[in-house]
Amino acid sequence: MYCVKKINDDLYWVGGSDRRLALFENAYPIPRGISYNSYVMLDEKTVLFDTVDRAITGQFLENVEAVLDGRNLDYIIVNHMEPDHCATLGEIVRRYPDVQVVCNAKTVPIINQFYEFGVDSRAIIVKEGDTLSTGKHNFTFYLAPMVHWPEVMVTYDTTDKVLFSADAFGTFGAMNGNIFADELNFERDWLDDSRRYYSNIVGKYGPSTMTLLKKLATLDIQLLCPLHGPVWRSDINWYVDKYLLWSSYEPEEKSVMIAYGSIYGNTENAANILACRLADQGVKNVVVYDVAVTHPSVLISEAFRCSHLVFASATYNSGIFSSMEHLLMDMKSHNVQNRTVALMENGTWGITAGKKMAEIISQMKNMTILDDMITIKSSVKEDQLTEINAMAEAIVKTL
Repeated sequence: MYCVKKINDDLYWVGGSDRRLALFENAYPIPRGISYNSYVMLDEKTVLFDTVDRAITGQFLENVEAVLDGRNLDYIIVNHMEPDHCATLGEIVRRYPDVQVVCNAKTVPIINQFYEFGVDSRAIIVKEGDTLSTGKHNFTFYLAPMVHWPEVMVTYDTTDKVLFSADAFGTFGAMNGNIFADELNFERDWLDDSRRYYSNIVGKYGPSTMTLLKKLATLDIQLLCPLHGPVWRSDINWYVDKYLLWSSYEPEEKSVMIAYGSIYGNTENAANILACRLADQGVKNVVVYDVAVTHPSVLISEAFRCSHLVFASATYNSGIFSSMEHLLMDMKSHNVQNRTVALMENGTWGITAGKKMAEIISQMKNMTILDDMITIKSSVKEDQLTEINAMAEAIVKTL
């Protein structure tokens, strides 16, 4: 049985959620599931905006059929061709053989890579600023390459001021009946997953996101319809401001993340002592993570949020503790920058972790590494408490 949500007089949400999937893109844990959003516009011509992941094919097709209520499907606008949004495109074409596919020139070869239904004969190729009229509604298209695939575009309904934003403004998390952000406590319950989604999926491409945001700044957006997560109909500027901050790689908060890689607990002890000293000096926003048990996607998200990052690593195989090395390389690949960093290293012999961590961090943009790295030989000694206090003071001064 179908499950649709009416957004306005002629726009309907026809997506669905998957609560069984453990890893989004087979990489990122999604304990709260994921939604796949698709929308149908009923005008003189009918329009479907993107499709969904194969996991919810049955629900999606029932939803589309219910909203169309016997009408033919005239257009499908493909804003993004990644499989979580295009896996049912072939089935839509099979069920509605006269449908025309509206996309940009970069999308066509990708469709042909996934499908063999011959998109060229049914494609309407659009460029930056092109328009499409479906009767009452007029749509304008804006290219958004590398947010986060090269073919991405967004579609703006100039009639009702609706932006169909592809993967921009999406978030992890399944929909639970309420599809509008103002029906939820978004900042409390969804913001962390939104930041984790942005930083890990789109975060590498901050300049491309900034370019799109500059285009959108000229539009009057009354409804924001992403491909994952809640639909926005109020406080849209608040959410856009988050994207402006994240895409600029400026920290969201004056806060400290301490990430440690510890084998037998001695490096962990040093990290905990530092956290206590920061708290003693009045720093309220401190988070501490064990890199061996915390998924890197969480740590990447926190690196986008926090202004100050502390990395404490045991020396392992004459290098960095493996989980810590993975995190630092992940930060580099996601383009983390503009942070203040402090380093702690540990080892019983051949201590090299600090130097090697500094080498990786130095390859990132605008990373300020504080002087006086702390070197622990096996375990923290009484005389090193002064060093840890000094590191806490240095962090506080730069906060």
